Amino acid sequence: MFGLGTLARVVGEVRRDVAAARDRDPAARGVGPGEILAAWPGVHALLSHRVAHALHEVGVPMVPRSIAYFSRALTGIEIHPAARIGDGFFVDHGMGVVIGETAEIGRNVTLYQGVTLGGTGFATGKRHPTVEDNVTIGSGAKLLGPITVGHGAKIGANSVVIHDVPPNSTVVGNPGHPVRVEGRRPEGPDADWVHLPDPIADAITGLASRIGALERALAEIAEPGHDRDESPAEVRPIRRAEGPSPAGG
Repeated sequence: MFGLGTLARVVGEVRRDVAAARDRDPAARGVGPGEILAAWPGVHALLSHRVAHALHEVGVPMVPRSIAYFSRALTGIEIHPAARIGDGFFVDHGMGVVIGETAEIGRNVTLYQGVTLGGTGFATGKRHPTVEDNVTIGSGAKLLGPITVGHGAKIGANSVVIHDVPPNSTVVGNPGHPVRVEGRRPEGPDADWVHLPDPIADAITGLASRIGALERALAEIAEPGHDRDESPAEVRPIRRAEGPSPAGG
């Protein structure tokens, strides 16, 4: 039953969650654990979930769902009492985050506002994502179904992910697909959403380049005296993100 051992475990988990908020949120730099515990909604939601999950595990009726309901009303973060969440979990801002019943989250995972770990269809059993250790999921990302997000992966903002994500990869787009960034990515949270690769922009750039080459080829073989523009159309290159990385700020 729910005894001192379970209570000690919950307290230890909350202590590590507070430490994760202090380490990963630039706004928490120089802020004491007490203030974080009092003023960070992501920490409030986790504290409520730790208690609700412990009660759910020992079979207490109604109370776990009631705790989850009031936590959602206060923080804007909805976590089902049955969801399994590892140590060092951090939800930054958090409004609109939804974590479903059979979701499983590993250690040192970071979520931003608007993230959904949701199910698909009405099937029973495992129907929500499994997120392994050291994963970062950007604002508005939707992870749907019993997929697995591999260790150290990074999900770009507003991506829609419906397939498994390989470890140490970056996923962008709708539907989400993995792209590599300088090979193996370093572990740990990374908030640099500006400099993510954009395969759609790369494809458009390739098409624009090809159109320019075709126009130049047509200009060379056109008949003399033909009423035409002597110069091929200009291909405007897609502007790449420049400037310092905003990660961590």
